[in-house]
Amino acid sequence: MVIVKQLMRSASSVGANVFEAKNSSSRIEFKRYYEIALKSCNESKYWICLLRDGFDKKDEELSNILKEADEISRILAASVIKLKKNKAADSNNDNSEIN
Repeated sequence: MVIVKQLMRSASSVGANVFEAKNSSSRIEFKRYYEIALKSCNESKYWICLLRDGFDKKDEELSNILKEADEISRILAASVIKLKKNKAADSNNDNSEIN
């Protein structure tokens, strides 16, 4: 099934990008890997919904998987937001040192 293959691809990308982020060489690279992981997680949620709705599967297991994917997505989103805020704060500190 194409949907299952797409789900496997996007879901495995989440973990792979978080792993890569931990080994990144810069903060910008770290943030970028987390952004990619978030996008992959959101894509995974889409494929899970297609499986659930497209095949009229009212499977409790799929609902639980979707809840877990949503939790992971929220964690990644919070991390990305915090990284962006920290970057903005760092850049403001750099500008105040110049003045």
